[in-house]
Amino acid sequence: MATYSRIVGTGSYLPEKVLTNAALEQMVDTSDAWIRERTGIEQRHVVEDGEHTVDLAEKASRRAMDAAGVKPGEIDLIVVATTTADQVFPSTACLLQSRLDIHGCPAFDVQAVCTGFVYALSVADKFVQTGTSKCALVVGAETFSRIIDWTDRNTCVLFGDGAGAVVVKADQNPGILSTHLHADGDYAKLLHVPSGVSNNYSAVQEGRAYVEMDGSDVFKMAVRTLGAIVDETLEANGMQRGDIDWLVPHQANIRIIQATAKKLRMPLDKVVITVAKHGNTSAASIPLALDSAVRAGDIKAGDMLLMEGFGGGFTWGSALIKY
Repeated sequence: MATYSRIVGTGSYLPEKVLTNAALEQMVDTSDAWIRERTGIEQRHVVEDGEHTVDLAEKASRRAMDAAGVKPGEIDLIVVATTTADQVFPSTACLLQSRLDIHGCPAFDVQAVCTGFVYALSVADKFVQTGTSKCALVVGAETFSRIIDWTDRNTCVLFGDGAGAVVVKADQNPGILSTHLHADGDYAKLLHVPSGVSNNYSAVQEGRAYVEMDGSDVFKMAVRTLGAIVDETLEANGMQRGDIDWLVPHQANIRIIQATAKKLRMPLDKVVITVAKHGNTSAASIPLALDSAVRAGDIKAGDMLLMEGFGGGFTWGSALIKY
């Protein structure tokens, strides 16, 4: 009998500090009206000094484990999607593993920026399908504010910090129906941080390792690829647009979300939208949105969900899930 993986618990966490558009007006040449019109964002949460990615990941993970009724000893795989790891090594997943008092199981990070959670979920799904794992913890966690140039009005208005997590367990009934992952490194320079350990390390040392983005080209590519992956996902599962109950998109920009919903011919009241309150939290945005909708009672058992994301790399991907 086939083994499937199913999401059995969700959790999320946002830092307490809130940065509103009004506050940004005092920092850079921008306006609340401009930010809302172009992005749909009203505010974002940002970490305080001394608050780290693993801190957010731990709180989201504990909430997901509580929701799933799972104890630390039952977790046999930890996959953390993050672009903003606390250290070069060990991985954020290993740091999280220690925090949760989990020992011995595989724990590693996945780096696919805003598509990271879908990548991590796909990895966990394959571990479960092959019988390697029976109970996986999948996390998206970011402190993106640490790699933002707060004098660059084109990027600083977009991003925020947060974490979301899910517990995935083996099941005889289908839960994660399919995942679809893509990347094309030819577009790397349109959205990147052009500094790292082995390249332009002086910028890292001087605290100048910031996100750089060509917003117009990124927008065009995101709309095109996300539209295509909707068709790919539905075709792979022999489904029609009307079979999807909820779209759970990456929360980058309200206009990108609206374009994807239009592709699905889905009303916006069937799209989970948190971008106004969270901004773009990169790998955390999809699990944050999922948890918010589950806890609000909107997403219910048996609903068909389509998750989709697009991020630097470029990376893009989707997951079709029966909740």
